[in-house]
Amino acid sequence: MAFHYIPLTVIALCAALYFYFTRTFNYWKKRNVPGPEPTAFFGNFKESALRRKNVGVVVQELYNSFPNEKVIGIYRMTTPSLLIRDLDVIKHIMIKDFELFADRGLEFSKKGLGQNLFHADGDTWRGLRNRFTPIFTSGKLKRMYYLMHDRAEKFIAFLQREAEKSPEFEVHSLVQKFTVSTITACAFGLDINTLEEKFEALELIDKMVLEANFSLELDMMYPGILKKLGISIFPGKVLSFFKVLVNNVINMRNGKPTDRNDFMDLMLGLREMGTVTSNKLGSADTSVDITDDVVAAQAFVFYVGGYETSATTVSYLLYQLALNQDIQDKLVKEIDEELKQSNGEVTYDCLMNMKYLNKVFDETLRMYSIVEPLQRKATVDYKIPGTDLTVEKGTMMIISPRGIHYDEKYYPKPEVFDPSRFDAEVAGARHPCAYLPFGLGQRNCIGMRFGRLQSILCVVKILSKFRIEPSKNTKRDLPVKPSKALIGPDGGILVNIVPRRDIKT
Repeated sequence: MAFHYIPLTVIALCAALYFYFTRTFNYWKKRNVPGPEPTAFFGNFKESALRRKNVGVVVQELYNSFPNEKVIGIYRMTTPSLLIRDLDVIKHIMIKDFELFADRGLEFSKKGLGQNLFHADGDTWRGLRNRFTPIFTSGKLKRMYYLMHDRAEKFIAFLQREAEKSPEFEVHSLVQKFTVSTITACAFGLDINTLEEKFEALELIDKMVLEANFSLELDMMYPGILKKLGISIFPGKVLSFFKVLVNNVINMRNGKPTDRNDFMDLMLGLREMGTVTSNKLGSADTSVDITDDVVAAQAFVFYVGGYETSATTVSYLLYQLALNQDIQDKLVKEIDEELKQSNGEVTYDCLMNMKYLNKVFDETLRMYSIVEPLQRKATVDYKIPGTDLTVEKGTMMIISPRGIHYDEKYYPKPEVFDPSRFDAEVAGARHPCAYLPFGLGQRNCIGMRFGRLQSILCVVKILSKFRIEPSKNTKRDLPVKPSKALIGPDGGILVNIVPRRDIKT
């Protein structure tokens, strides 16, 4: 007779689970905040959780679904969050009221590389940011430029050899060879042959770091659980690799800063100090101990951020030049003129003089902003400016750069690649929060100058010797890889890179 109760037990269990995983779904309705209907368990992130779409694309679609609203109530799995569409509200969150939204809410195990500058929150982030900012000044980058240029020369020599075999290249993996060699030289003082040999770290990071994993969905459902349970979002192999890398560099330098003024010199200087201090306005100073785990965590985020974002950006830029030969012609003309003025040398100063190149770079990041979405956590109850809504402490604010960058209110014909959008008078007339590839405010991307410099150097070196043309396999539409943690092309980008006929190579 007991068997008769099994179906009832299963039904009751399913009902209980359904209730549990939909228990929060009236949160925004009760507050009269518009938003899309959530799905049990997944909220509004089913497509990204199942790896059918990149999370940045999912958030862009949510942005587009309510074009007349300032804010949209969404659910990251079962957790209520707020998608911000209004640029004035974004300005408050990212700039004016920054101290109330300084945290990203992405923290995880401190011993699992969690104390890095990107993921850390609170006093840890403030202390690290204060000490790291000086390494990215124009003066420091200029002194580091010779390392980039040397790697660029070797990269072009390699490209010339490979182009003789076949004109077609998958440019993302190609440019990675340059950015990895640059970041290992500028960050760690290592001369690694990434051109002719496989680099173990690259495959390790691509598979274990840059592919989205389900720990992020777990943290969406139970915010802060990774930190509470001491769980890392990265495998132990990644942690071990960066600990070994850092220890090797420290031993090579006898534990002391050198005269290279690079990333590891800064870290060794901090290591000698033992602590860094957070000087949050209006509160007592708080110290952060510089342990080996902290050093490894910074090495990790600098390495990943330094090579992958730049490689992807340059790949997309070359792709657009292949499709837009008139833009390439204009850019090549500027490059040739500047190089003529510098006697053929690609100097730091001549790169800074290339105004059209920088417009092409900015337009690339408008169309392909790499880090999506942006998020900030409310550290207090906060009334959203221009609305009657007060969000509770701990609520996540989500911002979609892709949504904004493809919004016709700010960028007419957004699917068209048009560098003139960044002419001074045009860009100056736009809202200051309408362009967000590097974030905004005090927590913007600290390495954006470094990334821009190595990217435009790579582009100039290539275009001074080659033209970029479509190949028979060049796609007209590039899907975004669904499983990747960043924005990136699904299946790579194939183009032809052919020697310029108007010069001797």
